[in-house]
Amino acid sequence: MLKPLLFASIAALGNALFVYGQRGAGPSANPFLFIFGAVIVCTGLFAIAVLVFRTGDEIAYLASQWKIVLISGVGFFLTFVGFFLLYNNFGAAQYTLYAVISILTTSFGVGVLIYKEHFNLYHAAAVVLAIAAIALFTYGNSHPGA
Repeated sequence: MLKPLLFASIAALGNALFVYGQRGAGPSANPFLFIFGAVIVCTGLFAIAVLVFRTGDEIAYLASQWKIVLISGVGFFLTFVGFFLLYNNFGAAQYTLYAVISILTTSFGVGVLIYKEHFNLYHAAAVVLAIAAIALFTYGNSHPGA
């Protein structure tokens, strides 16, 4: 149980750094310029990681997985663009909205519906609460003085 917590914490830290950078980025006539620069840095770090963990069959693996790599690449692109537009236009506090919608689309949509991962009554209650959180957050945004 500690490994999922550790890995989720690493991802959360990375996400916080990503949001910090996007929220702190100055305005640009090209909204994709900041993300492009960040992706170049990310690509360099991944290149180092790939070289460190090199196994010798990387080309064969990528050749056999090209479709799913393509889908994930489109997912990265949409995530980065969505984050940038969300945070630069509405602030980092809007992450709550993204996080809850992500619970529904990723954990339930991809995990349960597509990959048939384990789902029980507690998970169902969490999905209901996630939907309630979206509704409350949206309501709170429309009533800032409440």
